[in-house]
Amino acid sequence: MELDGRVAVVTGGTRGVGAGIARAFLRAGATVVICARRSPEVAIPGAEFVALDLRDAAAVGEFFDGVVSRHGRLDTLVNNAGGTPYRLLGEGDAARHARVIELNLTAPLTASLAAHEHLRASRGSIVMIGSVSGGRPSPGTAAYGAAKAGLESLARSMAVEWAPEVRVNTLVLGMVCTELSALHYGDEEGIAAVGRTVPLGRLAEPSEIGDAAVFLASDRAAYVSGAALLVHGGGERPAFLDAATVNKEK
Repeated sequence: MELDGRVAVVTGGTRGVGAGIARAFLRAGATVVICARRSPEVAIPGAEFVALDLRDAAAVGEFFDGVVSRHGRLDTLVNNAGGTPYRLLGEGDAARHARVIELNLTAPLTASLAAHEHLRASRGSIVMIGSVSGGRPSPGTAAYGAAKAGLESLARSMAVEWAPEVRVNTLVLGMVCTELSALHYGDEEGIAAVGRTVPLGRLAEPSEIGDAAVFLASDRAAYVSGAALLVHGGGERPAFLDAATVNKEK
């Protein structure tokens, strides 16, 4: 398989998008190490789990050294850990919003810096998990959107500074159907209704995000660096089209 002999780390890989990415790397033949603060509720067969708080820079450094010590190399880092609750800006103080930025921007920077020398040795790659929230207004998750915008910018700069040894790219995700979808979109009817707003008519599956991440980590993407790959089902239909009183389909 295309990632045979490669070693990949997926942060936040215990559930949702991260678990989908971890499973995709396993299917591609990679050795996969996942890390998160809490153990997975459902184990991912074949993946190694290590408990890790990405906010602890010293522990993060020890973690990557341990991965290389046990497996001999590191080829890919997928910076997936992140997320946010729904919170309007006026409902939280600056410190609370800053914690969202710490998780979604500072933690990927910490992990990337700790992994850099190992990835440089293997001529590996980093895949950032971004969001369409970083490129449009994100009411209710404004700090998250700001962090994701910063993450994409960080990836572009890393791609220049760390070339040619390390490639760095971003997957810019739209809406994904996970076990936490109800927190954002409601019940099954709400999830289906939200899916209908996407040109492809549905939310993405975690496995589809995983396949895109495998592509960016593979030799098929050997000349892809500093890129932002949109995985959003076609994006969002502009609201003005439905509000306009002309050019309606008969």
